Amino acid sequence: MHVFFEEDGGFKVGTILADNTTSFQVETLHGKRAKIKAGNVLLQFKEPALSGFMEAAQALADGIDLSFLWEVSGTEEFEHQSLGRDYFGHAPNAVETAGLLLRLHSAPMYFYKKGRGRYKAAPADALKAALASEERKRLQAALLARYVEELRSFHLPVEFPAHLPALLYAPEKNAVETKALEQAATACGLSALHLLAKCGAIPSTHDFHLNRFLREWFPAGPGFSGSLDCLAPADLPLAAVSAFSIDDETTTEIDDAFSLQKLDNGDYCVGIHIAAPALGIALESPLEAIARRRLSTVYMPGQKITMLPDSAVEVFTLKQGAACPALSLYLTVAPDFSVRAMESRVEQVTIAANLRHEQLEPLFNVETIGQGEDYAYRTELEWLWQFANHLEVQRGVKDTGRGLIPEYSFKVIEDRVQITHRMRGTPIDKVVAEMMILANSRWGDMLAEHKVAAIYRAQTSGKTRMTTEPLGHQGLGVAHYTWSSSPLRRYIDLVNQRQLIALVRGETPPYRVKTEELEGTVFAFEQAYEAYNDFQRQMEKYWVMRYFQQEGITEVSGAVIRENLVRLENVPLVVKAIAMPEAAPGTRVKLTLRDMDLLTLELSCPFLSLVPV
Repeated sequence: MHVFFEEDGGFKVGTILADNTTSFQVETLHGKRAKIKAGNVLLQFKEPALSGFMEAAQALADGIDLSFLWEVSGTEEFEHQSLGRDYFGHAPNAVETAGLLLRLHSAPMYFYKKGRGRYKAAPADALKAALASEERKRLQAALLARYVEELRSFHLPVEFPAHLPALLYAPEKNAVETKALEQAATACGLSALHLLAKCGAIPSTHDFHLNRFLREWFPAGPGFSGSLDCLAPADLPLAAVSAFSIDDETTTEIDDAFSLQKLDNGDYCVGIHIAAPALGIALESPLEAIARRRLSTVYMPGQKITMLPDSAVEVFTLKQGAACPALSLYLTVAPDFSVRAMESRVEQVTIAANLRHEQLEPLFNVETIGQGEDYAYRTELEWLWQFANHLEVQRGVKDTGRGLIPEYSFKVIEDRVQITHRMRGTPIDKVVAEMMILANSRWGDMLAEHKVAAIYRAQTSGKTRMTTEPLGHQGLGVAHYTWSSSPLRRYIDLVNQRQLIALVRGETPPYRVKTEELEGTVFAFEQAYEAYNDFQRQMEKYWVMRYFQQEGITEVSGAVIRENLVRLENVPLVVKAIAMPEAAPGTRVKLTLRDMDLLTLELSCPFLSLVPV
């Protein structure tokens, strides 16, 4: 006698060796002996023989039409024997019974199991939904297979372009496109990113990095939309001075300018004039919302994303030949450079010249001061340089090593990059830096003294941060330091300028002390500013690597910072040297450039040799 029984979620057959009433000792086709419960036995039979039985039952099961079987099974729970009689039209034999059970068991969408050999047909709605789900899975599996095949052949599936932003920057784990990309990348021995590149999905490595940044920080795009025009007030008094600015040739948001007058008593009147967009950007205006959302201008080699639209910048930038709205700080300075008096005014200032570093530096430098040919604003610049030296000494933070640090500039013309540098700490830099420190610290003192809410740049215990508390800046050696000199480029400066203008005019400042609004602004600004600076450094690294490739550079020199960190010469890049021997900081070394990857911004720099002194 043989038995057909259920075990471990499947069906098996065996020959009875012993019948113990509640259990059987059986031997399977492969000679294995086992003890099974009588309750698990669904069928006992003498014929046919076990050899070929399961194959015949499975063949019969495969031929059963599930839809028809479901239709004839009714809506009530049933025993498999009764369904067998209805389906076959007679009492089913052993093979037919086993085949029917195999078919019922294999179709859980059609039949719900209710017990040993007992089932119930699924309701029509549930079956319809289950079949639809199964079809979706089938189609998705077929789609996945096609995607993988195409990607392995380095062909981008036609459906992929619409999904590329997500695949490149924020892949969705359960998306079929992500699964296909991961499977194909593994098969090809590539990262998903490099596989997409080989499929032509990343035509521009530059745009790949830019779009990653824009996706997070400028999801609506870097442009401006809508009517964002603004007007400068027409009733401002005209200052009795003319001023000049100093910027590099790419600067369009000209925030600051200077003036100098010699007074009859031998004193000098120094004017520091800051563009005043706060006069034309109302607190609840669309322009204010844009500035608050962007928080700062974003800089990168070859381009920038401005905080304010050109229409607003054009109104308030301190452009040559125009009388521009300004918040001015005037200082009366004695011949010994001590400051006798200070006054702030809201006014229009005539900008006589926009001086540019590139043209000014050959004329105004350490070697030419006090000698050489005459040039425009020489008298003012040399006097301001002496004043700046005095201010630096007064702050007690004179840094004799600043001139050793290069400052790099990038120009990208028709996808080719030029990298130039100038040494930081020149007379131009000193004049501009000290005038800005002077204005920001004196205005910081004024805001703190009058207990007007403001945002300060503070440094205590070596840590620099933005704060609404009027704390000092140890690094600069000043009691208070606000950012208020770049309101066209930084939202913090725009906020502080509003407070300063109200204070100068005797009006109620728009922001109150210790409000969530100001604290929230500080938090948002620091996050954005850090991200913008990180992006700028990332894009500088990208263009340095592009420069190496463009110029065919395979070896570079640099100076050891510490351990294996090396600052390269003539480019703003610090790398980790591979297999470099121990060397003291400052040691010049030569490295090899290898494996530059513009997608991951990785490169390897094996040590080549020491550079002879």
